Amino acid sequence: MTAPSIPGLAYALEGTQWRPTLRAYSSHLEAERQLAPLTVRNYLNDLVPFLEFLKMKGASGFARADRLFLRSYLAWLIEIGYVRASTSRKLTALRVFYQFLRARGEVQKDDTRQVTSPKLERRLPGVASSQEVERLLSAPDTLKPGGVRDRALLEVLYAAGLRVSEAHSLDTAALDLNGREVRVVGKGSKMRVVLLGRPAVEWLSRYLAEVRPQWAGRVSGDAVFLNQYGGRLSVRSIQETVKRCALLAGLDPDFHTHTLRHSFATHLLDGGADLRVVQDLLGHSSPATTQVYTHVSAAQARKVYLAAHPRAKVAPAQGAAWRR
Repeated sequence: MTAPSIPGLAYALEGTQWRPTLRAYSSHLEAERQLAPLTVRNYLNDLVPFLEFLKMKGASGFARADRLFLRSYLAWLIEIGYVRASTSRKLTALRVFYQFLRARGEVQKDDTRQVTSPKLERRLPGVASSQEVERLLSAPDTLKPGGVRDRALLEVLYAAGLRVSEAHSLDTAALDLNGREVRVVGKGSKMRVVLLGRPAVEWLSRYLAEVRPQWAGRVSGDAVFLNQYGGRLSVRSIQETVKRCALLAGLDPDFHTHTLRHSFATHLLDGGADLRVVQDLLGHSSPATTQVYTHVSAAQARKVYLAAHPRAKVAPAQGAAWRR
């Protein structure tokens, strides 16, 4: 991927000498950091407002960005309508960029870590109940080949807690159905082993035996999940499949592929799984990333408590009567 192919970036680079640097940065992200093309694209997109701000301030180079300049930049982002989460993400992208610039000797100092991100409101991930997941899994019409494929796909997404990109890139060589294991290549090309429950193995085996051979062709390669033309099922198609089945199951219109991953993690914790085990299964590099699911489980525990405990339903006036 070259920098000028990123929407908005070519315009931001007009009239500057920064194009070679951005090309080198794009190559660095792909080759050295081994980031996925979509992730590289996002990093570059997040630099566009900063380049525009540099031009607006008449800066001739990246060394202009001292602490005060960066604070002004963050304030400008919020002023023009970026929400706190987007502003924080753009600062993260800027830190990665300046780490690269300093390593190349294009700047002598990096002040990006001298400014703090806007404080974010904690947003708990959406989670489906086990009953809602069952409805989702039962939504495909398994009398049709496409329905068998969709049921196998949904079962694997939920059983293994996969990201949509991981399901998309899954190859047959990664499957060990006898051992009920799958080797997955996650973020940063990190390999991990995930587990499959018996229903997921059964539906995946049926799909591989009955449907995939019908659809497979020269373009199929080793892809596990195919479309009816024999090509690897795209990320967008996987997302649309989950969305369509969720609507058929009467679930929230905002239900998406990551909801299944959140539900996988939360249901494991609700069932007594250790946080470190869940971290490994999800492929999180830091336990802090997994920690959010303990808050989800705590919220679920509160909901169950309020619904089930006899003293949880006592009205305040009744509960305080002994004090009078």
